[in-house]
Amino acid sequence: MAEGGSGPRLLRLLCLHGYRQDARSFRARSGSLRKALRGRAELLVLDAPHVVAAQPGEGSLLEPLEGSTRGWWFSRPQEGTFSALEEASSCKGLAESLEAVAAACAEHSPIDGLLGFSQGAALVGIICALKQHGDPRFQFDFSILIAGFRSRALDHQNYYQEPIQVPSLHVIGETDRVIPGEMSQELASHFSEPLFLTHPGGHFIPVSAAQKKTYLEFLDQFGK
Repeated sequence: MAEGGSGPRLLRLLCLHGYRQDARSFRARSGSLRKALRGRAELLVLDAPHVVAAQPGEGSLLEPLEGSTRGWWFSRPQEGTFSALEEASSCKGLAESLEAVAAACAEHSPIDGLLGFSQGAALVGIICALKQHGDPRFQFDFSILIAGFRSRALDHQNYYQEPIQVPSLHVIGETDRVIPGEMSQELASHFSEPLFLTHPGGHFIPVSAAQKKTYLEFLDQFGK
């Protein structure tokens, strides 16, 4: 599960992959980021607990099919599928995912921050709300949300009732066709003092020289 080097003063980030990805595919996607943060942060990647069965009709916003294809929750519980656009009356799988993240936080304590991509970033937003409300399972200092969005599930709306105080960096692709930028902006609006890294690309983790500088400046606030 662990990715990263050893050495003093490394921040430890627990990473949550996107829908229809897994830890292995996320490691491949985040290779440039791991290199950029080398000597500053260690990335620990967690597999989502739910396996996604490949099938048609999953909605208009889909992750590319990769790896063992896992997910954090389903907006169509009967079908075992998910769409970020779907205003589902009920969802399935969130409780198990929260327990999986909590177990990883305990196993790899201390965790300094959470980093999420797409559905993983949506989950990070929910966990930040739980942390703010005093959930003892989640002890961390900051969050990085890449291509995130607010869950539209009706039974998740209580997580967005008040501003989230957890320090956050929101990474938004201007040409992202999977999670459009306005959806990421909507999630960021629920944080009290969100910081932004906007890039001209699509649904990926950007790591140009200027973007690396933004990541490092954000992480410098939490040096150990």
